[in-house]
Amino acid sequence: MESEAWAAADWPPEKTAASSRRPRSGREAAMAAVDSFYLLYREIARSCNCYMEALALVGAWYTARKSITVVCDFYSLVRLHFIPRLVSRADLIKQYGRWAVVSGATDGIGRAYAEELASRGLNIVLISRNQEKLQMVAKDIADTYKVETDIIVADFSSGREIYDPIREALKDKDIGILVNNVAVFYPYPQYFTQVSEDKLWDIINVNIAAASLMVHIVLPGMVERKKGAVVTISSGSCCKPTPQLAAFSASKAYLDHFSRALQYEYASKGIFVQSLIPFYVATNMTTPGSFLHKCPWLVPSPKVYAHHAVSTLGISKRTTGYWSHSIQFLFAQYMPEWLWVWGANILNRSLRKEALSCKA
Repeated sequence: MESEAWAAADWPPEKTAASSRRPRSGREAAMAAVDSFYLLYREIARSCNCYMEALALVGAWYTARKSITVVCDFYSLVRLHFIPRLVSRADLIKQYGRWAVVSGATDGIGRAYAEELASRGLNIVLISRNQEKLQMVAKDIADTYKVETDIIVADFSSGREIYDPIREALKDKDIGILVNNVAVFYPYPQYFTQVSEDKLWDIINVNIAAASLMVHIVLPGMVERKKGAVVTISSGSCCKPTPQLAAFSASKAYLDHFSRALQYEYASKGIFVQSLIPFYVATNMTTPGSFLHKCPWLVPSPKVYAHHAVSTLGISKRTTGYWSHSIQFLFAQYMPEWLWVWGANILNRSLRKEALSCKA
């Protein structure tokens, strides 16, 4: 009996450590691995929480900054190109002076800009190399707008000797506005080695030297009177490196930087310096019949462009001068350089093909 009681008391037998070590099933092992990974993730997330918050703050700051920039750009677009058309026009004679000098004034933007200034009552000095065309344009402006006109025949590709006669012709005039418009363009977009040496020298002498020396001639008088405006017409091709227009776009980049530096130097002396950066305008520089001429809202006529550009005078130190060009300029600023180069190559190849087909 004692043996039976003992046996009943010890039944069932206690589990030993050895008996409890049975192998886990595959499901249990997988769940254990998941639990371990989740615990590890929670520990990493807890330790990296401060870094994630910092990254969120950086992202919020970047988004806010870009949003503010877009809003400011939109406001500038409205302020420059739409508000001036709703208010009375500025008195440019009172603001700057009675005479305006326009180089490259017989065609395109130069002639249209001269006519727009004349419509506001300014007397105009026209500078170009073709005397017959100068006389015709001067007479047309004088008869149409009832202002005084004067002409100076000068070939800016001839070098330094032309500037003494220009200085002499302008010395007794109250020059209030100088418009540096004269420029030499490629006959059509070309690779650099295909451009002749004569054309390269003309680009340097006309696009760069002419603007610099014309400013050097008229600026002392403006500083003495403590008022005046210098408008230098650059090009949208200066925004980023533009293949197939290498020398031309580089010369226009010089004009843009030159104008911006002058503004910092002479703004305190009452001089307003504007860098005007047009994109394509329907001038002789673009092939007649080109597809560009079929988009007037994108490629305005010189007259339309000049009307808008003159309204920005005294308001913006650096502008495209036309509302759709300002939109193009914003896209150019924000796009990566490789995308600009890709688009420029496509456009310039198309323009070269059109120009060569017209010659054939």
